[in-house]
Amino acid sequence: MQGQPQVRRYRAGDSPAVAAILYESSGGLYDRYAGSRELAERTIARALEREGNTASGEVVWVAEVDGQTAGAMAAMPFGEWTPRAHAFLRTSLRSIPPWRWPGALRIYHAGGRTGAGPPESCFYVDSLATAEPFRRRGVACALLSHAEHRARVLGLGAVALDTWQNNHAALALYTGAGFRELDRTPGRGGLPGGVLLLKEL
Repeated sequence: MQGQPQVRRYRAGDSPAVAAILYESSGGLYDRYAGSRELAERTIARALEREGNTASGEVVWVAEVDGQTAGAMAAMPFGEWTPRAHAFLRTSLRSIPPWRWPGALRIYHAGGRTGAGPPESCFYVDSLATAEPFRRRGVACALLSHAEHRARVLGLGAVALDTWQNNHAALALYTGAGFRELDRTPGRGGLPGGVLLLKEL
C-alpha cells in the first residue's frame, strides 16, 4: 500500500531532487531564462543554498511519499516576495553565462506582474510542482494544505498563487482546492498570460 504525502521543511541534501522538481514548476520558462535544463537546475540549486530569495531553502517545503521526494513548494508572506524576487535575479545571473543576461532580464521583466497583485496579508505560493512519478497521488494538495497551515500560523488571511492561462491542469487543481480567480494578465514577451488565484481562509 502506498503511503500518504508527508510535508516537511527543505534540508540541504534535498537540493538535486528539489531543483529538478522546481524546474518543472515553470512550464519551460527556466529553459528560456537560463538557456538549458542543466543551467536552469544549477541556477535553482544555487538559489536554494542562498538566503533571502524566492527559492531559498528557508521558504521551501518538500513532500515525501514513502521516503522519496515527491514534490516541492516555495512559499512566503507576499510582503517578502518583491525583495526575494530581486535577490533571485541577482543570484541566478551568477549561474548563467554573461551573454545570456540580456535575454534573462527580458524574460524576468516579461514575467513580472502587470495587473493586480495579491493582498499583502496573504501567504504566496511562488512555485509548486510534483515529480512526474507521483502525480495524481495527492502531493500538490498536501503542499497546498501546508501553505494554508503556514498562513494561519503567521496570522495571514489568505493563500495566493499564479499560474499560466494555458495550464489547464493546474487551474483545475487550484479551483478544486477552493481558489478563485482574482485577475488575469495578458501574455507578453512570448509568454502566455497569467492567472492570479486566491483562497481566503
